[in-house]
Amino acid sequence: MNLKVIAYARNGHTDKFGIPRQSRDESPILTRIVFEPEYNVAEALRGIDGYSHLWLIWGFSEVQSGKAQNGEEWSPTVRPPRLGGNKRMGVFATRSPFRPNPIGLSSVRLIEVKNGELIVSGADVLDGTPIYDIKPYLSFSDSHPEAKNGFAEETKDRELEVDWSLVENADGKKAEIEYILRQDPRPGYQNDPEREYKMDYAGLRVTFKVSAKTVIVLKIEQIS
Repeated sequence: MNLKVIAYARNGHTDKFGIPRQSRDESPILTRIVFEPEYNVAEALRGIDGYSHLWLIWGFSEVQSGKAQNGEEWSPTVRPPRLGGNKRMGVFATRSPFRPNPIGLSSVRLIEVKNGELIVSGADVLDGTPIYDIKPYLSFSDSHPEAKNGFAEETKDRELEVDWSLVENADGKKAEIEYILRQDPRPGYQNDPEREYKMDYAGLRVTFKVSAKTVIVLKIEQIS
């Protein structure tokens, strides 16, 4: 099967570090879905504004197809960072990008259709991510409130507090940056309260550290 890229995602996530681990309905981060010329046809979006949510089918553009975390051929097991990176689980029991086919699936909220583009929130993708298909989310068939979450239930993100007392200016991106930091972007196996982390978002470099359940923003710089 020959997959065609129909669009690209455009947002402030220029680095993999800091991208939300899952799509989230309440995210303040907006992503533009910009169609390739062949698919930039108004008729193709007819009726889409009648839906509140969409499915995005996309590619892990920074992962080589069929490669495992160590760069070798695909492995039937992976080490989820949320389990500390030292416990293996079956690849099909995880959402790891290291898969036989590096394909991702995200449920996002449709904010608006503007100038032939889709503006969505909640996308957990890198800027420039290729989009292979878009489908409407149907609450009567796609929602399963009784679903079990396996080991993911034990390791789901728990929100942290964010301390901005050392930083005065976030260049109008405070809400988005705080949302990312509250989800704790660090790998699950790193918990050194003195370690400083750097995260790039929307042309800014954010330096922070985490002490107990609080993210301390140390510095925000423009990326030249």
